[in-house]
Amino acid sequence: MAKVRMGMVGGGEGAFIGAIHRLAASLDGDIELVCGAFSSDPDRSRRSGAALHLAPDRVYSDYASMMAAEASLPVDVRMQFVAIVTPNHLHYPVAVAALRSGFHVLSDKPATRDLAEALQLRDVVAQTGLLYGLTHTYTGYPLVKEARTRVAAGELGTVRKIVVEYPQGWLAAPAGPANKQAQWRLDPARAGVSSCMGDIGVHAANLAEYVSGLEIAEVCADLTAFVEGRQLDDDGSVLMRFTGGARGVLMASQISIGEENGLRLRVYGDSGSLEWSQCEPNSLWLKWPDRPAQLLRSGSDYLGELASLNSRTPPGHPEGYIEAFANVYMAFIGQIRAAQAGKAPDARAADCPGIAAAVRGMTFIELVVAASDSDQKWHAFPVH
Repeated sequence: MAKVRMGMVGGGEGAFIGAIHRLAASLDGDIELVCGAFSSDPDRSRRSGAALHLAPDRVYSDYASMMAAEASLPVDVRMQFVAIVTPNHLHYPVAVAALRSGFHVLSDKPATRDLAEALQLRDVVAQTGLLYGLTHTYTGYPLVKEARTRVAAGELGTVRKIVVEYPQGWLAAPAGPANKQAQWRLDPARAGVSSCMGDIGVHAANLAEYVSGLEIAEVCADLTAFVEGRQLDDDGSVLMRFTGGARGVLMASQISIGEENGLRLRVYGDSGSLEWSQCEPNSLWLKWPDRPAQLLRSGSDYLGELASLNSRTPPGHPEGYIEAFANVYMAFIGQIRAAQAGKAPDARAADCPGIAAAVRGMTFIELVVAASDSDQKWHAFPVH
């Protein structure tokens, strides 16, 4: 089969996440980057495209020009989907432009700058009938998928408690103008209503729901901007009540000095518990009340189908962040190929965050900000 053709908006010179996307997309040899509008600066976009060895006429000065030009190309030449790797405020307009031009969309999270845009985006996805995916990367780890499978099979019994944390330390001090990654994340006009919860807290919430199979029903939140002068939060704690009665705690922080990307999840049932950490992503601990703790390792024959389908190497050959990212890409590509064939996606392809996750993510972000600003203790998670 021919490779699936990808375009990219954002991710040019000096951008971190664009390079990660390109590495992930290329890992399995099934995707080809054919075009891009890599920066709002036309010269920077041109230089970025040249560095990626793209044909000059497929490197565009802006995303609107890219959508129009690509849509005019023959079907077997034009891009088939676009990866959106811009700051948050551009996610919505780029996604809508792509969908209305006939292209599938795979976007960085959060899906939009605010919930109103996410709801409008959901309508556009429904109207166009095209595919929309969201890069909640951590759902791509094989042992995260194994954890989800084990919880769904009832191995832990009824889930009682979920504890998820995502501490970082990179914003513990004021960020200078040269730190472009920090500047837009701390700018309400580009990031939205939250920095910490919008950037990493939403990942933690998504991971808790994905593995447990439960949805957050209520929250009680306390967000803070510790560094003087910041308009957006750089730290936060959230108490959660889940459907089915489970309770939860979520901690996200960008000012925890010494922490890197310390995402960690624990799920406690009435028969057992599990623990997974991104710092040791190839290990999943299962713990029991009446026997020794059990260590599961990625790539092993005893893992379930979903974990096995998302593994590439034998045990002892570590797979990490790029591979997890690539798994999200491959699931989305599986959906595109299934749609082309007029078939339902298989289990691997279906396991990709979509527009529902996009809406829940934006709902979570705005809800915890509102809850933190309120004197009311518990706030119901709206259903949209």
